[in-house]
Formats: sequence, C-alpha cells, structure tokens
Amino acid sequence: MQRQRTYLWKLKVAATTLVAATLTLTCAQAREIYVETDLTRAITDARDGDTLFISGGIFYGPLTLSKSLSLIGVNNPTIMGNQTGSVITVTAPNTEIRGLTVTGSGLSLETQDSAIFLEKTATGAVVDDNNISNNLIGIYVSGAKNSLIRDNRITGRQDLRVNERGNGIQIWNAPGTIVEKNSIQFGRDGIFVTTSKRNIFRDNRMQDLRFAIHYMYTNKSEVTGNYSSRNTVGYALMSSTDLLVEGNISDGDRDRGLLFNYTNKIVARRNIVKGGPEKCVFIYNSNKNLFTENLFSDCAIGVHFTAGSERNIMTGNAFINNQAQVKYVGTRWLEWSDGGIGNYWSDHAAFDLDRNGLADSIYRPNDLTDRIIWQFPSAKLLINSPAVQLLKYAQAAFPALHPGGVIDSNPLMQIPSELAREVRK
Repeated sequence: MQRQRTYLWKLKVAATTLVAATLTLTCAQAREIYVETDLTRAITDARDGDTLFISGGIFYGPLTLSKSLSLIGVNNPTIMGNQTGSVITVTAPNTEIRGLTVTGSGLSLETQDSAIFLEKTATGAVVDDNNISNNLIGIYVSGAKNSLIRDNRITGRQDLRVNERGNGIQIWNAPGTIVEKNSIQFGRDGIFVTTSKRNIFRDNRMQDLRFAIHYMYTNKSEVTGNYSSRNTVGYALMSSTDLLVEGNISDGDRDRGLLFNYTNKIVARRNIVKGGPEKCVFIYNSNKNLFTENLFSDCAIGVHFTAGSERNIMTGNAFINNQAQVKYVGTRWLEWSDGGIGNYWSDHAAFDLDRNGLADSIYRPNDLTDRIIWQFPSAKLLINSPAVQLLKYAQAAFPALHPGGVIDSNPLMQIPSELAREVRK
C-alpha cells in the first residue's frame, strides 16, 4: 500500500512539473514584434501568444488571424481593405485588436462583409479602441462566445439606402459577449443581435440610425445605460425574454423611444424617453413585464398599448406633457398601479386631502371619445361639438359609461424624486 501511495505521489509531482514547464515554455515563446512595413508577413511568421505592435501608416488587407495574436496600433495605423469581403477575419481564440483604423470592406450583405469579422472559433476576442469607418458592417461577432467589443468609434456608410447598409455591431449566437462604451453613427442599426443569450450592451452612444439597439430572439440579457439620439427607433426589443432594460435614454428619436414586440418577462426600469417621438413606448403582444421608475415625456403618445398584452405591471412611472398619455383600444380594464402605488400623470388635476402622496381620485387616460377618434380619425372634426362635449361630461359624471381601458387607482401627486432631477434638466 505504501509503495502504491508513493507511486501515485510521484505521478502527481510529474504532472505538476509538466504543466509548469508547458506554461513556462509558452510564456517564453510569446514575443513582442514591432511592425513597420509588411504586416501580412509578420502575421504569417508570428506564433500563438505574440503581440504585434503596428506603427502608424497604411497597411493593406484583407488579413486573417488564424493564431492567437494581439494586434496593437501605435499612432493609429490604418488597415485598408480592397473593397471585397471583410478587412480583418479572426478565426483563432483569445485574439486582441486594439488602436487601429479599419476601413474598406466590401458591400455584400450576403457574405456579411465587415471591418472586423469574428468567426465562431474566435472565442474570447477583444476588439478595443478602434476607429472603424466606411465599411458595410463595422464588427460582426458570428458565434464567437465571450467576446468583448469596447470603446470603438464606428461610422457607417451614408452613400447607400438604409436597407443596403450594414449594422454598426452585429451579433449572432454569441453568448457571453459584452458590448460597451462604443460610439456608433450612421449605417442601418447601431447594435443588432439575433439568436443569442447572456449578452450585455451597456454605455453605448448611438445616433442617426434606423434602430439604436435591435433585439431578436435574444434572452437573459441586459441593455443598460445606453444613449440613443436622432434615430427612427431607440430600443427595438422583439421576440425576446428575460431582459433587464435599465437606465437607457432616448433623446429626440423620431418614431418610438422604446418598442416591445413579443417580449416577455422584461424589467424596464429608470429609462428616459424625451424629445418628442411619435410614441414614447409601444407595447405589442408582450406579457408579464414590469415597467417602473421610467420617465416618458413630450411625445405625441406616452404609451401605445395593444394586441392582447397581459399581466404587465406599470408603477412609479412619470408621464409628462404627452399629447395623449395612453392609447389603448380594448374593452378590458387594465389596472396601472401595483401595491397601492400608481404613476404620475401631468394632466391629472386632483387633490390629496389625506396627504399620503396619492391623488384622491382615480385617473383614466382615455374615454369613449378617444376610442371613436382612434377608430375613425375623421371624427376629429367633431371634437369640439356640443354632442362630444356632452358625452365627455356624461362619462365624467357616470364612470360606469366607460367602455374599459387603462385605470390608475392610486396616481401619484408628485414626480418620483429619482425622476424629478431629469425633468429639471
């Protein structure tokens, strides 16, 4: 028995020594290579783990990284594509691309031509602090799990029609990928993700696009702290579940600030939509979501709520200066307060005699005349007629005449403190 234990101990020591020797050899093999002329040759001659420092100038692609290398730009060198395919294609894991200007991809959406294309095998890639311009797609993460796309400045094509342009950052089936602190302008969508999970998009700035962030079939992910401006839609979240949407800003987007389409079990918290989009929020066939502590202001419609969305909670939000606070066409009653706490409505004239912070009267954002006008827009011509005014008076005097709709039984008398600072800005 003693002899057997001694033998096993020797095997363990030998294995430990072999691992240590392997790590030491790997570290010894890793080199720092300074490149001033032939980058393609330097990549060919490099070994796994090498770092290539590329001095300022123009280097011509396309390039393929089939080894685990770090490409580090010194004085912002340019990698120039030949207008065909992708400029840099990465197939090896644990690569790093930093401090480069990358330009000149092809224009084929069919082959997903990109400035930087991360293949499925390029897991753990880091793409950091690059200038990416005049490409079809900026960065495409095609199945490369656990990648980090950070602090890049991406400018898309303006010489193409919107549907012909590529996205700033595109992700397909790349769980664990983080996209943060990027600045994206022009092109089609800022960040587009489909068929993925466990992704984090945070602190990105996007403007002059179709959608700032576009989600499709992506679950258990986060969209936090992003800024969208001058886009057609700020945040379009579709066919996805278990998302945290927190602390995002839509400022001056055109059609929608937040769009939820077939999204379920979403927590939308402390988001701000302002600056006059057609609809601050559009909710279509989305269920079991929580909307709390959001600010929706200065839109044509605060919330458009439609198509069978059920079991959603609206509490602690502020609806300020929207032309119509809520548009809901339906016969069901929807209670928009939870746990005795409703929302703040800037057009709700009410008293708080017991001084508990809640209005003494309930709030109904819509009445029968609203429904008639939504269904028959030409009826707007009669909005100031005596008959319509009489109908409004009758509904106010006899609430039973209401046909169903949104009701807030505990409206707030004041804007929630965490949102009041934003209103004063």
